[in-house]
Amino acid sequence: MIPIVAIVGRPNVGKSTIFNCLAGERKAIVHDRPGVTRDRQYDVNDRWGREVAIVDTGGLEPNPEDGLYAQMRGQAMAAIEEADVILFVVDGQSGLTPLDSEVADVLRKASAPVMLVINKIDTFSHDDLANEFYELGFEEMELVSAAHMRGLGEMMDKALGYVEWKKGSHAPEEEGVLRISVLGRPNIGKSTLVNKMVGEERQVVHDSPGTTMDSVDTPFEVDGQRYVLVDTAGVRRRSRINDMVEGFAASRAIRTIERCHVTLLMIDGTLGPTEQDARLIHLAQDRGRALIILINKWDLVRNDPERDANLVRDEMERKLPHAKWAPVIFISALTGKGVKNILGEVHKAYEQFDRRLTTAQCNKFLESAVLAHSPPQKNSRPVRLNYMSQVRVRPPTFTVWCNAPEGVVTAYHRYLVNRLRDKFGFEGTPIRMKFIQKRRADPEKWNQ
Repeated sequence: MIPIVAIVGRPNVGKSTIFNCLAGERKAIVHDRPGVTRDRQYDVNDRWGREVAIVDTGGLEPNPEDGLYAQMRGQAMAAIEEADVILFVVDGQSGLTPLDSEVADVLRKASAPVMLVINKIDTFSHDDLANEFYELGFEEMELVSAAHMRGLGEMMDKALGYVEWKKGSHAPEEEGVLRISVLGRPNIGKSTLVNKMVGEERQVVHDSPGTTMDSVDTPFEVDGQRYVLVDTAGVRRRSRINDMVEGFAASRAIRTIERCHVTLLMIDGTLGPTEQDARLIHLAQDRGRALIILINKWDLVRNDPERDANLVRDEMERKLPHAKWAPVIFISALTGKGVKNILGEVHKAYEQFDRRLTTAQCNKFLESAVLAHSPPQKNSRPVRLNYMSQVRVRPPTFTVWCNAPEGVVTAYHRYLVNRLRDKFGFEGTPIRMKFIQKRRADPEKWNQ
């Protein structure tokens, strides 16, 4: 599982500036006014040598009276609950405040290790400002300046040192078991679908959104094939996650994807695809999981003269252009219509997810693709793609060796992936393609 590093502290101590520095881009709004960051922001990257999820939170007010600060506290507490390491940020220029002490009292109860980060220590001459923060009693204390990029590397090295890096830190994967996650917005019918696929009432079903608040594993077997269905809590927009428990459930749903081979994304057929559905597809794609889109509540759509399958497909073409590779099934979890087709599509998607091409196939494909459309030049010099091989499956991952990886623009990258799908299929699975600098031969080796 990807470890989570949460950035926590009172309002306006520079948490979002630190987050932007660690993320490598300006993802969080930074402003002198307290309370600008209201919801948690996530960034997953491997800039620190291994993949890490970094979470920025709004200011933590231990006893908020204002409704907005109460929501921000709920978001911050959810991040604390799920974190593997907590960065407790204080303002070295402002000095220790009573609110810092109250936040420290909250963090002492956290199960994750806490590192005290004293921000705005811009130069070595400011180091003495940190002395009063020893009063908080935390063992680890790092002096940083997010504005001047001082000390952030050392801070992350120490923070990640707290985490036990073990492959398979979650439950070991059972051989021969196909794991399927069920994802979607609240009240979309996920638990109803699980019950219908399993053939019995395993999940609580209710009209109220949020009935499922955690990931629930449901094992079952069909024709000798073992499956595990993981029904996740509904994931809604972060701006609508007000309850601390539901906020915790949303991040649990995100982590659940990593434990599964195939993700079933349920979309409400009566409403069509939404912006949140597009984000969930991006999430499954980024985490490298096979994907099948289920258009649910189709029994209700059939009674609507203004909606039909062609209209929904047009909506998906416009709103989900990045999901053309995912098969679409029209179902009704309530009546069971179309549900029997899901497992067949799951197997097809998994076969493509686990598919491997030979190096000969890869290089023949690359040659024909370049002949049909050569890559654009870089600084008036040709970009040469030399050879290609598949380096892994689940998802299919390809490496292309070339003379100038930076010269392969996004459009050409997309062209190669689309042509690969045209040639070999790979329906239902994301494709990863990396471009690596071809090494030049060492002249000394030829003289030996």
